[in-house]
Amino acid sequence: MPKRDPTTPDGARRSLLVMWTIRRFEEALEELFARGVLHGTMHLSIGQEAVAEGVAAALDEGDFITSTHRGHGHAIAHGADLERMFAELLMKDTGYCRGRGGSMHIADVAAGNLGANGIVAGSMTIATGAAFSQMMQGTGKVVACFFGDGAANEGAFHESLNLAGIWSLPVVFVCENNQYGMSMAVDKATAGGSIVRRADAYGIPGVRVDGNDVVDVFRNTSEAVARARRGEGPILIEAVTYRYRGHSKSDRNLYRTVDEIEQWRKSRDPLDRYEARVIDEGWLTSDQLEECRIEARDAVRRAVEAAFRAPDADPADLVGAAYA
Repeated sequence: MPKRDPTTPDGARRSLLVMWTIRRFEEALEELFARGVLHGTMHLSIGQEAVAEGVAAALDEGDFITSTHRGHGHAIAHGADLERMFAELLMKDTGYCRGRGGSMHIADVAAGNLGANGIVAGSMTIATGAAFSQMMQGTGKVVACFFGDGAANEGAFHESLNLAGIWSLPVVFVCENNQYGMSMAVDKATAGGSIVRRADAYGIPGVRVDGNDVVDVFRNTSEAVARARRGEGPILIEAVTYRYRGHSKSDRNLYRTVDEIEQWRKSRDPLDRYEARVIDEGWLTSDQLEECRIEARDAVRRAVEAAFRAPDADPADLVGAAYA
């Protein structure tokens, strides 16, 4: 059974809490970066919360995910601990990778998160290999592979879909089409009209979903996961969504207009749309929506405070931390 169903009262509360937690987590990262506390760069998924939650909610306990350089939301939706995530980005020894990995390399193999990846399409070959392993062992587990529209033009995309199709592997490929690969609009970089049409070349099903509608993502992913678990092979899901922030913190957003960003925010924001739906369906009350917002905010605040108190990573132990 799925971990949570966003179309039920209990599942709606849990899914809304996850989505608000993802947003508040990344907003907190923005603030910390602006204060000079976080170093390097980061890639935020604000505006894409419905994809992470819709996919993660459809998985069973014990299933796996592979993530991307824009992977905070994937990790949180899959059950990551907020304090350990903040600790990782603050270069603390209590972080998921003991402060060595940073924003783009959060992983928790024991919990089924096989890792974020700084290499575009790098998650796809890992997911394919993991799915092959699960098939050989007969575990019945499924791998959900997140990747972006830019990754669809990498060789690893085609190699992974080809092998997964040949061997009928239990992997669900989820393309987060947020309209831009760095500064390049998807319609200028991708031939064929849509990414999902590429599934035909490898003899696997493909479905295009509204990536800003958590219910649409959940329902289609649930069907894909069930199919993969039955041994019927992989599927390609193209989730059409949008990132409000730039590609990274060094992105000045000169390739798109403020009006375009605001149009997506005002008419298709995943949190606004889901909150309106849960009220219309009677799954939650307005008071319960506010409780979710407050709970997410407070959880993020507690995690930040705890992470700051954690011990710093020790530079003298770099070799010990990097090699098994």
